[in-house]
Amino acid sequence: MTARIRRFLSDVRPATPCLVMDLDSVRNAFEGLAQSLPRAAIFYAMKANPAPEILRLLARLGSSFDTASIYEIRDALAAGARPERISFGNTVKKQSDIKAAYDLGVRLFAFDSAGELEKLAAVAPGARVYCRLHLDFSSTADWPLSHKFGCSFPMAKELLTQAGEMGLDPYGVSFHVGSQQRDAGAWDMAVSRAAMLFTDLAEQGVNLRMVNVGGGFPAHYRTEAAPQNTHCEALMQAMQKHFGNRQPDLLVEPGRSMVADAGLIQSEVVLVSHKQKGGPRWVYLDVGKFGGLIETLDEAIKYRMTTSRDGGPVSRAIIAGPTCDEVDVLYEETPYELPNDLKPGDMVEFLSAGAYTATYCSVGFNGLPPLKTYCV
Repeated sequence: MTARIRRFLSDVRPATPCLVMDLDSVRNAFEGLAQSLPRAAIFYAMKANPAPEILRLLARLGSSFDTASIYEIRDALAAGARPERISFGNTVKKQSDIKAAYDLGVRLFAFDSAGELEKLAAVAPGARVYCRLHLDFSSTADWPLSHKFGCSFPMAKELLTQAGEMGLDPYGVSFHVGSQQRDAGAWDMAVSRAAMLFTDLAEQGVNLRMVNVGGGFPAHYRTEAAPQNTHCEALMQAMQKHFGNRQPDLLVEPGRSMVADAGLIQSEVVLVSHKQKGGPRWVYLDVGKFGGLIETLDEAIKYRMTTSRDGGPVSRAIIAGPTCDEVDVLYEETPYELPNDLKPGDMVEFLSAGAYTATYCSVGFNGLPPLKTYCV
């Protein structure tokens, strides 16, 4: 909890649950990454947190934007981004949305299939396109991204060759080592595979010029991860090792690492109960999976927590949300210890909760409103 967030909560006492973002922390995260990766173009992954205040700040700082929908593209433009600094990074897009983005001036698009390439060729002639590669880092990433997106290397080779023949500019490739990647060693294998594809396609006369390494840089949760500087050093070493003096354009798409540590969710205890004598203690909060904490699914992301009762004796608790849904349980297997005297009305804070919370929040489930966001 930063001093600015602490002061806001003390002075304003907003209704819970709410997400509070410290814009100075977002600024520091952007400037720190830019310093660690001076060669890279930073494309902020808007899906992490598209609060207008954050978008306007990053646009002023010179960030580019990775977008997943035409709506995000319009929000980025409204925040001051230029269309040439926007990537339509979702590999599954309506053709009408591709055309709308192209008409707005966007010229950088992702794909990972023949069908998507055909849509791009039809309504975005001459656009720069990059193919997302399938890589599996599920064993070392807390939130793996290795099933739905990306294609095989033989297919990528074929599609990038076809892209030029279809009137598009085969600009490069992308991959993702998994969100909240704990192992900095993941970059070497990923960059190595991308470099091999560059070489293979160059032999066929296809001149790729860009590597988009996605995100993966970690935030500060309970599970230990290599610090961001270690990731950046490993990435740059891998780029030098596998590309040598012929360095391609380098794009990074930080989302979690840009905003997670800048945000805090404050929630209220609704109920403390036992279902049987001697059974586990259940602590129900006014925020849960459907209120923005969906990344606790399978207890993947393990948030650090504080309470208004910290300092006394603690014991293990099962932590659940408020909705009338059986799956709205945040932590049951992961050992969380909470104060023994916690009671309804006490405050519980989720730290490093600025990413993938408000944007994942349901709209109206059980009649509950979306998670309110404050930027300070």
